[in-house]
Amino acid sequence: MKRAAGIVVSLVIGALSFGAMAVEEVQKDKIKEMNLTKIGTVSTSDATAPMDARAELVKKVEELGGKYYVITSADQPGKDIRATADVYK
Repeated sequence: MKRAAGIVVSLVIGALSFGAMAVEEVQKDKIKEMNLTKIGTVSTSDATAPMDARAELVKKVEELGGKYYVITSADQPGKDIRATADVYK
């Protein structure tokens, strides 16, 4: 029984890590070396934590069909965090 539970946990973790690797943040100086093409820009609405803002950016990059993104700005007016990123293929 413990072995079956371990296998299920491993499969779930593997599926989550695959989804997390579908979109990758890159540094701006790597864009030319990687020969990436800009396909758009995304921004977050008000998020209360940096990880929430990053998760929202990743979701929007995936929806736009991008594989890579570069964070171009981040601001914290008050308690909320806002961020903008360029999206690349």
